[in-house]
Amino acid sequence: MKKIMLVFGTRPEAIKMCPLVNELKSRQDLQTVVCVTAQHRQMLDRVLETFHVVPDYDLNIMKNRQTLFDITTGVLNGIREVLEKERPDVVLVHGDTSTTFVTALSCFYLQIPVGHVEAGLRTYDIYSPYPEEFNREAVSIISKYNFAPTPRAAENLLREGRRAENIYITGNTVIDAMQHTVREDYTHPELEWVGKDKLIFITAHRRENLGEPMRRMFRAIRRVLDEHPECKAVYPIHMNPAVRQVAEEVFGYCKQMHIIEPIDVFDCHNFEARSFLCLTDSGGIQEECPSYGVPVLVMRDTTERPEGIDAGTLKLVGTNEEKIYKTFKLLLENKDVYDRMSHACNPYGDGNASKRIADILEGKEFSAWQPA
Repeated sequence: MKKIMLVFGTRPEAIKMCPLVNELKSRQDLQTVVCVTAQHRQMLDRVLETFHVVPDYDLNIMKNRQTLFDITTGVLNGIREVLEKERPDVVLVHGDTSTTFVTALSCFYLQIPVGHVEAGLRTYDIYSPYPEEFNREAVSIISKYNFAPTPRAAENLLREGRRAENIYITGNTVIDAMQHTVREDYTHPELEWVGKDKLIFITAHRRENLGEPMRRMFRAIRRVLDEHPECKAVYPIHMNPAVRQVAEEVFGYCKQMHIIEPIDVFDCHNFEARSFLCLTDSGGIQEECPSYGVPVLVMRDTTERPEGIDAGTLKLVGTNEEKIYKTFKLLLENKDVYDRMSHACNPYGDGNASKRIADILEGKEFSAWQPA
C-alpha cells in the first residue's frame, strides 16, 4: 500500500488540500497521513473543522509577529522527525508558502519524492508576490509529480525544462472545495446588514503591500464607497497588526464598511457567492469568485493567474490609488463592462481535481482537464 503524506500550514493551503485529503482517505489502496505546520494557527484550525480533517501531526510553529526566518527554521526543525518516522512514498505540498518550500527541501534532503499541488503558477518576478514566487519556482526543481491546475501552468513548467511525463493537468482543488461549502439557505448578520445593497467583498493582506501600497488601496476603496451609498463593503481583516493599523487609519468611521474578524472557509465562499464585486490581493479568491459570476479587481502589480485576465473574470489594478478608484467606479456605473466580467467563463477547474490527483497516485488511467 502506497503511503501519501500531505503537509500544509496556512488557511489558503488548507482550503485547497482538505478536499484532497478526504478523497485520498476514500481510496483503499492508499494510506493517508496529514501533517500541519500551523504557519497560521486559528485560521488553519477553522478550515480543518469545516472539512472534518484531523491531522496526524501538528508542528504548531506559529509565534507572534513571526518572520520568514521563524517560519523556515520552525518547519525545518519540526518536519524532519515526522518524515523520518513515517517514510512516506510521496509527500504532497501545495502552492507557494514557506511551509511548502521548506517541506519540499526537507524531502529533498531525505530523498523522498514530492508531489506539488497547484504547480506551475508564475509571475517570473521573485519579489512579486514575495516570497511566494521564489517558493513555487524552487519547489518545481524538486517535484516528481507536478499537478498543474491549468494548461498555461503546464506550459510554464515545460518551458522551464520539466519533464512532460511528470506534469499532469488536473484543474484546481479550490473548485472541489466550493462544491461542499456554498448553501442557498446561508444567512449571516453581515449579509442582513447589507440587505438589498450591493455587497463589496474585500480581502487584503499581502506582505509586499504592507505600508503605503495598502494605504493607497484603501483610500481608493474609501473614495468610491463615499460616492456610492448603494454599496456596503465587508472586510474580514487579516490577523497581521500592520494590516489592521492601516485599515483603521483609512476606514475608521466609514458607515458603509464593516471590518470583521477573519471568517472560516464556509462563510468566505458564501460571502463571495453573494457579492457584487470583490477587491483583493489574495490568490485563491481570483479562482473562487469567477465560479459565482463575481468580477474581481486584483490589487497587485502581478498575478500568477493570467488565465483569469485572459478570460475576462479578473482585472489587474495594482496598488495605484487612481487606477483602483477609476476601475472600481467604472464597474459600478457601467453595466455593460460589469456584465462582460460577470458572465466570463471560469478557467480554473470543474470540481474533480482531487479525484484526478488520487487516480494518478494510484497509477490509474488519467484524463487531463481542459477548460471549456
